Order: sequence, then C-alpha cells, then structure tokens
Amino acid sequence: MASEHYFSADPGSELKLRRIQVRLGGQDREVTTSNGIFSPDHIDQGTEVLLRYAPTPPATGNLLDLGCGWGPIALTLALESPEATVWAVDVNDRALELVRRNAEELGLGNVRAVRPEDVPEDVRFETIWSNPPIRVGKDVLHSMLQHWLPRLKPGTDSYLVVQRNLGSDSLQRWLEAEFAGSLEIAREAISKGFRVLKVTRPDAAE
Repeated sequence: MASEHYFSADPGSELKLRRIQVRLGGQDREVTTSNGIFSPDHIDQGTEVLLRYAPTPPATGNLLDLGCGWGPIALTLALESPEATVWAVDVNDRALELVRRNAEELGLGNVRAVRPEDVPEDVRFETIWSNPPIRVGKDVLHSMLQHWLPRLKPGTDSYLVVQRNLGSDSLQRWLEAEFAGSLEIAREAISKGFRVLKVTRPDAAE
C-alpha cells in the first residue's frame, strides 16, 4: 500500500514474513522480518554505521533502542550485554512482534519490545542507541528526543546515526541549543554519508 509507512502503528498490508541472514554480535545469524517495516531485506546502512562506531555497550542496567524496527540494534545490545535489560521501543506493532520473535529464536530473554508508553516513567538508561525515523518530520522527531534523551543517567552516553543529506548537521545544532547546559553533543564519527552523534549526560559530580 503506497500510503503505508514503517512508522505506522498498525501496518494495513497483509503480513509476509521472510528469513534473512545478517551479522549481529560478531556472528552470522538468521532472523525474521516482514513487509510493512523499515529495511526488511537487510541491516540498513545507517544502522551498520552506528553498530560499527558505537562503543561496547554497558554490561548491566537499562539500554534503549529507540525506533527499533525488526531489531538489529536491540538484538546486538542484548547479545553483547546479556546481563542488561534492553528496551526495544517502536510505534509499529508489527516490528515489535518481530523483535520478540527474533529475541526468542536467539535465546535472548533480556529484550523487552514495547510501545513508548509502555516503558515505565521511572526507568533511566545507561545508554540509548538509535537510528531515528527522520522522515516522521522535525516536530515528531524533536518531541521524541526531548522525551527520551533526558532519561540518560548521569555519566552516560547516547549514540544517534543520521544521514547527512537528511539533516544530521541541523539536528546537531538543534540538540546543542535544546539541551544546552544539560547534555553535551559531539560528532563521534562520519562514514558513508552518515554522522554518528554522541549525546552525553555529564556526571552529576562534575
């Protein structure tokens, strides 16, 4: 359906599952994807860049994949940090079902795939990784980041990957202005037309 978007809550098209081979957590793995979600045939290039340049995730605590799709970031976090709780958040119910399915097949009991409103308000995060849905528009994107980035714990970092021609530089400027005095914004890496932005909540003692 031409009007269907991967950020629809309930894709209206008929479900068509597919199995694909991907590399997650340093190993080749088989996962399930489908139509009606973002990048169903492979790990998209932006996510590949993020996974290449983000550091080893924290070993414990709450880790967030914001806009998880079928789960490449969330599954990687869960594989690399089996003692952590990984929150895979999306508005697309089909994507969330796929994350749950893939986590179960990979034996990952530490993934919680939920809609945004189902994350308890008191949960704070050791890290947030995201390939955010730029195409939802600036207002929605900014609202997402205003809600989630302040939930970083002191002394922790978030990593966002954004394509340069989709506004990575303007997003960096907005982040610097919006969170001046509370979060520090830096460009962590540049690769294949993408920027990895590092968002740091300074330690309260600093």
